[in-house]
Amino acid sequence: MNEYPIRLEGKLDPSVSRGLWLVKWLLAIPHYVVLAFLWLACAVLTVIAFFTILFTGRYPRSIFDFTVGVLRWSWRVGFYAYSVLGTDRYPPFTLADVPDYPARLSVDHPPQLSRGLVLVKWLLAFPHLLILGILLGGGPYFSYQVADSSYWFEGSGLIGLLVFITAVALLFTGRYPRDLFDLIMGLNRWVYRVGAYLLLLTDKYPPFRFDGGSGAIEDTPPTPVTVEPREPVAAMQYAGRPAQYGGQPLHRWTAGRVVSVVAGSVLVLAGLGMVPTGAAGLWIDQTARDSNGYIATDLKRFNSPGYAITTEPGALRFDGPDWVMHRVLGKIRITGVSATDAHLFIGIAPEQQTTKYLAPIGHTVVQRLDDANSAEPSSDDHVGQPPAAPPRSEWFWDATASGAEVQTLDWQPRAGKWSVVVMNADGSRIVRADLAVGATLPWLDDVSIALIGTGLLLLLAGAVLIAIPVRRSQQPMTG
Repeated sequence: MNEYPIRLEGKLDPSVSRGLWLVKWLLAIPHYVVLAFLWLACAVLTVIAFFTILFTGRYPRSIFDFTVGVLRWSWRVGFYAYSVLGTDRYPPFTLADVPDYPARLSVDHPPQLSRGLVLVKWLLAFPHLLILGILLGGGPYFSYQVADSSYWFEGSGLIGLLVFITAVALLFTGRYPRDLFDLIMGLNRWVYRVGAYLLLLTDKYPPFRFDGGSGAIEDTPPTPVTVEPREPVAAMQYAGRPAQYGGQPLHRWTAGRVVSVVAGSVLVLAGLGMVPTGAAGLWIDQTARDSNGYIATDLKRFNSPGYAITTEPGALRFDGPDWVMHRVLGKIRITGVSATDAHLFIGIAPEQQTTKYLAPIGHTVVQRLDDANSAEPSSDDHVGQPPAAPPRSEWFWDATASGAEVQTLDWQPRAGKWSVVVMNADGSRIVRADLAVGATLPWLDDVSIALIGTGLLLLLAGAVLIAIPVRRSQQPMTG
C-alpha cells in the first residue's frame, strides 16, 4: 500500500459523538460552499496542466500542489462528515497538510509524466469508474429505479450505505465498529486513487486492490528501504512517505492567491460560455434571417375540428413601454398556408375581444404555437356553433391577413394581452393550416457582439488572475 504515490490516512477518533453526525451536514455547509469553488478552479487548472503535460511532460508544481490541496481538503471534510464520520474535530480551512489532523492526504510529485498517456487516462480508468459508480452511487440508484427502493439510498452508494450503518451503530452503542472503519477507509482510498489518476497527478495505474485500515505510518509495518545518499527525498518517497511529509519545500498557496485563482476560474468559465453563445447568436443573425430580416420557426401543422384555432390566454402578453417591445422583438410575422381548399384568415386582436368572440364558437385552443418536443401541438377543443359572419368583418382586429396560398401577417407588438386567431376565411368548419412565427429581433447582432467582446475580456482577466498566483506559488518557501 505504501508504494503507491497517493497516500490517504485517517485515524479513528475513539471518542466520536453518538449524535453529532445528525447535524454534521449543517456544520459542513461552509466547507461545501468553499469546495464547490475550489473544485471549479481545480477543473480549470487541470485543463492547463493537461496541455502542459502534453507539450512538456511535466506537471507544474504550483498547480500540482493546488490540486492535491483540494483533494486533501475534500478528504478532511469527508472524513469528518459522511464519507467516514471518523472524527468530531472540525476540518481546517486550508489547502496545506495539517500534521495533527486525523485525516491526511498527500501525492508524490512526479518528475516526469507521459505525454501520450495524458490523452487516454480517462479511457484507461473506465473500469475503475464502473466500480466507483457502485461505491459512490450508481448501484443504489439502479436499485431505486428497478426495485422502488427508499429515497434515502438513492445515489448514496456502498460507502454511503456503510457510513449510514456506522452512524446507526454510533447512535445506539456509542462505538465505531473498527472493522467497518477499515472497510470504509479502504473504499475511500480506492476512490481517491482513481480521482488522483484522473486529475493527471500520476501515471501509475490505480491497483484493483482493497487496502483497508487507517493508512497511518505508525499503523503500517515498515518497508525495507535502500537509501541512496544523494537522493534522500526520493528514498523517502519509495518508502511510501510522501514528499510533503518529508523534506520537500512547501509552496506558497496563500488565501489571497487561492481566492485569485478561484475568481479567475469563474471568469474563464463565464467567458467560455459567453464567447460561443455570442458566436452562435451572430451566426444565427447572419444566416437564419429571411430576405425580409425575420428569424422564423419552420412551418408546423395545426388542426381544429371546429371553426377556429387560437392561442391560449396569456400566450401573447407584453408589459412595459412600446419602445421596449420595438427593441426586443421588433416586428412579428405569422406565416400560414391553408391545408384545405378554403382560403385562410389570420388575425391578431386584444385577448378580451377574442375571448368574447370565440365563446359561442367551436374552436381549438393551442397551448404553444410551436412545440418542438411534440409531433402534435398540445390543444384543447371547445364545442360550439359556427360564426355568424366571416371573421374579417369583425371590427376588433389589430392586424389581419386573408386569402389563398401563403398568407403573412406582420404586426408591431404593443403592451397588453393579445391573441392570434386562425380560421377559414369563409368561417367554415374544420380548420387545417401550416403555421410559422418569426420576429426581427433587432438586438441580436448587438448582443452577440457584446457577448463575444465581454467573454474575451473575461477570459483575459481570468487568465491574469490565474497566471499571477500560479507563477508566484511556483517559488518555494522553506518554512
